[in-house]
Amino acid sequence: MRIGVLTGGGDAPGLNAVIRAVTKSLIHQGGAEVVGIEDGYLGLIERRVRPLDWRAVSGIGALGGTLLRTNNRVSPLSYQGRDRRDEVLAYARELGLDGLVAIGGDGTMSIADALNRHGLPTVGVPKTIDNDIAHVERSLGFDTAVTTVTDSLDRVQTTGESHGRVMIVETMGRNAGWLALEAGVAAAADIILIPEIEYDVARVAAVCREREARQRFTVICVAEGARARGADVTVQRRVEDSPEPVRLGGVADVLMAQLTPHVSSEVRTTILGHVQRGGAPTPSDRVLGTLLGDAGAALVLSGAWGHMVSLEQGRTGQVPLDSVANRTRTVPGDHPLLLCARRIGISLGDG
Repeated sequence: MRIGVLTGGGDAPGLNAVIRAVTKSLIHQGGAEVVGIEDGYLGLIERRVRPLDWRAVSGIGALGGTLLRTNNRVSPLSYQGRDRRDEVLAYARELGLDGLVAIGGDGTMSIADALNRHGLPTVGVPKTIDNDIAHVERSLGFDTAVTTVTDSLDRVQTTGESHGRVMIVETMGRNAGWLALEAGVAAAADIILIPEIEYDVARVAAVCREREARQRFTVICVAEGARARGADVTVQRRVEDSPEPVRLGGVADVLMAQLTPHVSSEVRTTILGHVQRGGAPTPSDRVLGTLLGDAGAALVLSGAWGHMVSLEQGRTGQVPLDSVANRTRTVPGDHPLLLCARRIGISLGDG
């Protein structure tokens, strides 16, 4: 058996733990030969691969980034104006691949589903710091990102308290608020704004003024996909010929402009950006990456092509790729952590 492995979409802490576990499990259990595809799906188009043997993946679980590198702008379904699926399939056959393990988020899974239907047997392993993949209750990379955001919120609180400022910290998350919600609760943010709940500028300003009179400073954690009531999301830029053409970002600056006329305090913003993706994974993400990678190898060895590893109620399982492709797992209004935030007095900007 000869299996290809790639990492697609944005990077996430813990990817190397997945690569290690997939490779070692396939070698140890199935005697397989493993081929690493470099730069995500671009490697299948531009023919860039490397062998992954036992030694190549040893000692990488604690490293950030991805040994194979990745790409979030390339899809074989449409690359430089052409459908490249036939070329990819021909190259996979030339390599002698019996199948492919694609590690990534919902965009990566949608491409994996298309390739599987086109004749390249594929399984998926989920990862994203956004925690927004369907059928995955805690995604790879999320714990590390929460740790990074929490540390950042802790740091801006001390400077905000020293100067009596409103401190706004913007997180990633696209159209899901998991990262802002969990880090905001962990760091005891005063206001948490997420995409699932449109915020009222007047209410947010009122909370800031209340705190000016009482504690002088306010910490706001805002997800990049959050928006004021009746407004659109803030788009940083658009990237043509990309599976994710709309890139969000800049809502913190929008919120600063909205609040400044209504509060006495100086308002400052910090947009964390890609620092949330970087650095070594937490022990939790190293363990989760190992668990998910081994589960991905198990799908290959059982012939469960066209499926992705799921994680529900603390157990790994499998779901069809097409049940994950192009779907977003958002924060439900009755989620226990959301309700907890309200009960302990954290404002969600809606009343």
